[in-house]
Amino acid sequence: MNTTKRQDSFNDAFTKNFVSFALGFIINYINGMFVYTYFKSVVFRQDPRYVLYIHLVINDMIMLTVTVMLQILTYTVPLSFAPCCVIILISMTTNKNSPLNLAGMAVERYIAVCRPLHHSQLCTVQRAYALIALIWAVSFIPSISDVIILLLVQPLSVFTKNVICYPSFLYNTPYHETQSLVVQVLLFSFVFLTLIVTYMKVLYAARAVSSSNQASAKNAHNTILLHGVQLLICMLSYISPLINLILVTAWPHKRTIIIFTTFLFTNLLPRLLSPLIYGVRDQKLSSHFRVHFGCKGFKSRGKSRKRRVPEKH
Repeated sequence: MNTTKRQDSFNDAFTKNFVSFALGFIINYINGMFVYTYFKSVVFRQDPRYVLYIHLVINDMIMLTVTVMLQILTYTVPLSFAPCCVIILISMTTNKNSPLNLAGMAVERYIAVCRPLHHSQLCTVQRAYALIALIWAVSFIPSISDVIILLLVQPLSVFTKNVICYPSFLYNTPYHETQSLVVQVLLFSFVFLTLIVTYMKVLYAARAVSSSNQASAKNAHNTILLHGVQLLICMLSYISPLINLILVTAWPHKRTIIIFTTFLFTNLLPRLLSPLIYGVRDQKLSSHFRVHFGCKGFKSRGKSRKRRVPEKH
């Protein structure tokens, strides 16, 4: 996305930044409403399922904010190596957090359906927070190792130079390419296998359980299936350079449009999936959401205001 900096006219640059900012603001606003709903209700903070969900939403909000900010900065302010490394470090760490969080949520749903008697012992709020800490550690290590490799192979004077703040431009040594390939293969193989195994077991359990629990099991395997779709969309951000290369080769005169469109569909819009998959489908969360932001909530607030206003004679 940043490689288009010097190839856009002022109008094109303004339009792209405005669209990115507007979409980012809208998506973060929607996600922020679910975060507000979560923290306003104690019942959600006592359920590890919702703890993992809200971590995914907050993580996506951080990633979206940093990504949009980076795009706008590259069009407006020259960035040197040091701040660029910090911004990309946050962006890459949060990007890796999403699939790992999805795997954790799938395992929690598997235990809830296939091991219901052990769910309260295995899935606790404390363990959910421990899993979140582990996710951040696993995602942070590859990201910080990119910076360490850069320190070892580049002179320190490079950190004072202005750069095009893009991962493939910043981390362009053979060591970075090898590490990136290994981490991506291991990370997504682990997450993909976790989703497949948990989905198949939950699907089998849904056929075997009694009719009273069948609705819960069916909802669980639908959720895990949607996690798989969400994972595939998350993977698009890693193959976006290849997508750009193929499309730009076919239509070189539309290079900036292609790169910007790919940026929207692989970085911005996928951040809207979390509230749609969980927030809208989950009855408990959606009911609390409507209380705070829905028509019923506004009507009840309006009635309470009317009661406080004295009648005029």
